[in-house]
Amino acid sequence: MLDICLLGTGGMMPLPNRFLTSLLARYNGNSVLIDCGEGTQVAIKKKGWSVNPIGLICITHFHGDHVAGIPGLLLSIGNSGRTDPLTILGPKGIEKVVKSLCIIAPELPFDVNFVEIEGDGGVFEFLGMKIEAFKVKHNVVCYGYNIVVERAGRFLPDKAKENDVPLKCWNRLQKGEVVEFEGKTYTPDMVMGGERRGLKVTYCTDTRPVTVIAEKAADADLFICEGMYGDHESDQKAKEKKHMTMYEACELGKKANPRKMWLTHYSPAMAHPEMYIKEAKEIFNKVKLGKDGKSIDLMFDEDE
Repeated sequence: MLDICLLGTGGMMPLPNRFLTSLLARYNGNSVLIDCGEGTQVAIKKKGWSVNPIGLICITHFHGDHVAGIPGLLLSIGNSGRTDPLTILGPKGIEKVVKSLCIIAPELPFDVNFVEIEGDGGVFEFLGMKIEAFKVKHNVVCYGYNIVVERAGRFLPDKAKENDVPLKCWNRLQKGEVVEFEGKTYTPDMVMGGERRGLKVTYCTDTRPVTVIAEKAADADLFICEGMYGDHESDQKAKEKKHMTMYEACELGKKANPRKMWLTHYSPAMAHPEMYIKEAKEIFNKVKLGKDGKSIDLMFDEDE
């Protein structure tokens, strides 16, 4: 199971009833945070989730509404008793940016490691999750992210017996190991079925609509995408500021066809996003408005 919470849905600045856009994902006791605007730790506390398990923070880009909350969050994590290292992943220069911000948080009870994304993106492994970064189109270097949980095939005892695999090897083969036993080599495919559908969440904000977004969000369990503007008078502003309208986001959703889609990163001037959702649904009917604290438990498909 992959727990997802959209902590906040605001762009540019926090509002009294709208936190800045960020996402928290929980899997097997570990948490991944994407983006950290000011007050993110408050949004986590309001949700009732803990900051302590956050072991990876992914930053999309270096604008204040996405990074300014890092010092406060790290201090909150430190006060939670965490001593295990924490990793921060982001565009080139992430270490310099975070260390500059954290002058006000000089002593933490855990080490912070930094990983820079290069070029068009990359794939990073984190405690059973695969983090895929892909470059989008903003007015500074910006990345979208996929959080992927892969799922191995089912263990097939009959297949193991047909292949004369000794019982003592079964457990290690199920874990993906190649086993040498009594002069013979046994491989996982001798006891396992084909890979099953895993889980995928796509998160994308602060960008113009580009093809790679639909490609990366294809068949996602959940696609979270910015829909900064809802009124058509802002179409030109979206182009100039390198953002998206709700309708442009839904065109991407239509191409990607995720199982679910949420909009986020609303302009401070858009007080009532619900005014525009009907027209957005005419483009892609699976879309829903993201709301602060909106969460979902994503489950693996039941075996047929």
